[in-house]
Amino acid sequence: MGDKVGVPFTLIEETAPMEGCTISHPLVSSAFPGSYFVLAAGTDISEEMHPEARLLLVDEGTVEIRSQAETLWTLEAGNAAIVPAGMRFGVQAEETCVFRDVALEGEAMAGIEAGTTFRLQDLVPYREGAIVNRDLIANDAMKYVVMAFDEGCALSEHAAPGEALLTVLEGKATATYEGVPHELTAGESIRFARGGRHAVAADGRFKMSLAVSLG
Repeated sequence: MGDKVGVPFTLIEETAPMEGCTISHPLVSSAFPGSYFVLAAGTDISEEMHPEARLLLVDEGTVEIRSQAETLWTLEAGNAAIVPAGMRFGVQAEETCVFRDVALEGEAMAGIEAGTTFRLQDLVPYREGAIVNRDLIANDAMKYVVMAFDEGCALSEHAAPGEALLTVLEGKATATYEGVPHELTAGESIRFARGGRHAVAADGRFKMSLAVSLG
């Protein structure tokens, strides 16, 4: 887990880019099969193949996903894509960018066909007076979910079974960690340690993603 626990941050704040370099870190913990990458302008990750499908989600900047020297997708901040298992692909950054790379089981994620692009916040609708939850990935090692909170909705204080990363996709919320409240806006994240007490309350309607390590 990163150095910042229980306080708001962005991934590019946590890992400042280095000219001419690419940097990778575990997204949540070593038990979570996913990482985030910070690419300086003009750098790339060489084409390679993986035995499992991959979820790619761009947090900052714009990236080109390439295969056999051809561009498959150009993904801007907030956009995601699923790369099919066994497909050769690489990542090109014309500008400084941050993206997440999460290994999936099988060819699809929660009914989303591999080879498609989308936005995480579009996967869950708002429902009046309710919290809508959609599991994107759920297995023995991790859970990765998106949630939509109507105005006034909240999760009461609880503790996660593993390390967790919450990211606001749209709107605003207050995340309270170990009794200390923090205001979060779209693009900001907060980490929770295993067993750390936390609560989440909507400030108007908002959507978030949550990655939890269960290993």
